[in-house]
Amino acid sequence: MKYFRGSIVFSIFGLIASYFIGHYYGGTTAKALEALFIAAVLAVLEISLSFDNAIVNASVLKNMTEVWRKRFLTWGMVIAVFGMRLVFPLLIVAVVAKIDPFSALKLAAFKPDEYAKLMISAHLEVAAFGGTFLLMVALSYFYDSEKVEHWITWIEKPAAILGKVEAVEMAVCVVVLVTISHFLPEKENFSFLVSGLAGLITFVAVDGIGAFMEATEDTMKDMHKASAAMFIYLEVLDASFSFDGVVGAFAITHNLFIIMVGLSIGAFFVRSLTIMFVEKEALTKFAYLEHGAFYAIGTLAAIMLTDPFLHFPEWVTGLIGAVIVLVAFLWSLKKGPTESEG
Repeated sequence: MKYFRGSIVFSIFGLIASYFIGHYYGGTTAKALEALFIAAVLAVLEISLSFDNAIVNASVLKNMTEVWRKRFLTWGMVIAVFGMRLVFPLLIVAVVAKIDPFSALKLAAFKPDEYAKLMISAHLEVAAFGGTFLLMVALSYFYDSEKVEHWITWIEKPAAILGKVEAVEMAVCVVVLVTISHFLPEKENFSFLVSGLAGLITFVAVDGIGAFMEATEDTMKDMHKASAAMFIYLEVLDASFSFDGVVGAFAITHNLFIIMVGLSIGAFFVRSLTIMFVEKEALTKFAYLEHGAFYAIGTLAAIMLTDPFLHFPEWVTGLIGAVIVLVAFLWSLKKGPTESEG
């Protein structure tokens, strides 16, 4: 329970805030309770969508210095709550509507339906960017020639062998993007492809920064530099997970502030889960938990990239990811603790 005290306290204040937000916009107790309920639903959806994110966060966080761990849990929380759940949606609408962010904020506050319409109109580009980044995260994990622990061997062993081919994951990603864009209407395929390539370039840039910072002698200073690179990677990863949830939340409510509260509660619990996984050494005790998380990430990426053809409700997406991680957990119980892969 100690890992979730802060999240529980934030949840209480957040739900109270959502009640008053609902009362302000609706003017009745019924509307206030409805807003509180919606915020709670959004929080649960965010946790289910991001459970695998917590596992991946833990796999990176365990290699960071204590200083950068704390920064991830403090600075990272500020970025997650205000950056991704408030500023990011405002910037999207500002770009789409060609207005400044403050005007977008006024639009969200006083014309939420019009704001939501603009936000949803950018879903294709947002999904392409976030889906591509997450696809690269998953492919880079499986196309790793040094990976020795395999769960689904008939998939992972050949992938590890192919990982010896330079940049094979990038080639696969580009083929996926080009194939999907080929089936989109002409007015959508270009923006989808550009956004997807932007996601690919972002992954390469973040990965490159990490490799550059780690390519030095093993001193405490260099460990801090490497941890800083991991921090950047985790923030971009969190953003990619947030994209679909932020845009998808507008299908439930058009009120940006209720969305921010609900998703932020979920973000706090994801951070709490991350800390628990690190301190309990869950990835060492459960051999395939990390594998399951990356399969879930790959599945989420596929859902985001194919959204123009087949849309899944957010709760279905979250349920699929949770089932994959649960199966990996149960499989891990059969195997027992794993040794470090080194």
